[in-house]
Amino acid sequence: MADNRIYNTYQPIGPILSPTQSTTATKTDSGAKTANGSSFTQLLQQEISGVKFSQHALQRLNSRKIQLDSTQLDKLGQAVEKAAEKGAKESLILMNDSLAFVVSVKNKTVITAMDGAAIKDSVFTNIDSAVII
Repeated sequence: MADNRIYNTYQPIGPILSPTQSTTATKTDSGAKTANGSSFTQLLQQEISGVKFSQHALQRLNSRKIQLDSTQLDKLGQAVEKAAEKGAKESLILMNDSLAFVVSVKNKTVITAMDGAAIKDSVFTNIDSAVII
């Protein structure tokens, strides 16, 4: 009797990478970098807090020398959740009268960040809510 079964060789499926991504991570003084240039610690903090930072917001944080600790990131995440519960789309989050963030609530992404000096005499546009924490 002949063996009529078909035997296929299977190969494991790897992650699909876009042409701009590389398969190797680069190593710098600040730690391992991902394909988009974010360090592992930044990505970990974003996953923990649930809030992402846009490239513009990261530039503002660096240029204004704003450092956020884990408790501030937690408060920011909670403020975004409160805004989402109320149906907000773009929200201004004021933290301790010294930090302000404009956040896309739908994407949970910080669009821009300001410190106390930049907040004064500022006009915030294109927001539909404000959360003060």
